[in-house]
Amino acid sequence: MSFDIIIAGLGAVGSAAAYQLAGRGLRVLGLDRYHPPHILGSSHGGSRVIRETAFEHPRYVPLARLAYENWRRLERDSSEALLHVTGVLFVGSRESPLVAGTVASAREHGIPHDLLETGDIAHRYPALQRLDDAVGVFEPGGGWLDPERCVAASLRLAAERGVSLRFEEPLERWESDGDGVVVTTARDRYRVRRLLLAAGPWMPELLGGAGVSLSVERQVQHWFTAATADAARLPIFIRQVPEGVFYALPPVGDEIKVAVHHSGAATTPATVDRTVSAGEIERARALLERYAPALGGEHRRAAVCLYTNSLDGHFVIDRHPAHPAVVVASACSGFGFKFASAVGEFLADLLQERPPGIDLTPFRIGR
Repeated sequence: MSFDIIIAGLGAVGSAAAYQLAGRGLRVLGLDRYHPPHILGSSHGGSRVIRETAFEHPRYVPLARLAYENWRRLERDSSEALLHVTGVLFVGSRESPLVAGTVASAREHGIPHDLLETGDIAHRYPALQRLDDAVGVFEPGGGWLDPERCVAASLRLAAERGVSLRFEEPLERWESDGDGVVVTTARDRYRVRRLLLAAGPWMPELLGGAGVSLSVERQVQHWFTAATADAARLPIFIRQVPEGVFYALPPVGDEIKVAVHHSGAATTPATVDRTVSAGEIERARALLERYAPALGGEHRRAAVCLYTNSLDGHFVIDRHPAHPAVVVASACSGFGFKFASAVGEFLADLLQERPPGIDLTPFRIGR
């Protein structure tokens, strides 16, 4: 069978693009080197924060709003609960990028939020310690997504609507061929009109001189049990402290997920150390003991995931500058999962030569 479009990588963004392209009258093939959802890339861990505010830059708010709409559409189509609105609390000094950026994006785009002074935080959330001059922003519309179920639902619906999916079939190389692309995998060779590269941490080896520098970062997620009853009163929170930015998500069962944002060493998917050391566990515990001791109960487990980062920390969504039949989607830079349902829609439009519903100039390769 011949195809019009190949999607290389079926994680968060690739699965969303497959779901968006399904039913558009195109012959679409999705490829993945493993069988998503899996634990070897970036789209796992049981929960990912979703928020309308964007401390990274206010430009992400329109993407977030579309993402909320599309996640809800995916829920309706799949009859699965994927997006859970619980509220998200941001804590840090008034001038910290986390708090100042959240407030700026909320005010610019009219996002409902509550400003909390230090005393307010101490009264409402006694589990948070050493507040010093910390203030807070509570976003009632924030919450969490189930990444594995989101990917699985997108792929199931895509397949039901005619997208061909081939797992355990990695893309080995690609090359331009006239106005199309020839794709070679471990099993076959295909010629298609368009290729979408959405392979997460495998992107650096697939880009082929696109003029964009990407790096892969090892991240560790931990799951602790609560140490005291105060833990039950905490919402999802993201906190900026001198040691960095760390976050905690509400319990799934009796386990609370805790991780430090951008704390990892450079790596590659082939060489990453997936063993979590005792020292790494103790560093996570030390953060909790200092700033949120109610969360520092038994350490149950840990998992490694991979961030793919651009030099400026922002997304890359563009056509390959030397090969316009190739569309590039990468560099979620550690905060991209929540946007995947929106980015998938933009990518489907780009692959069909349709103008996307948002200005993608800030995400161009040559920015």
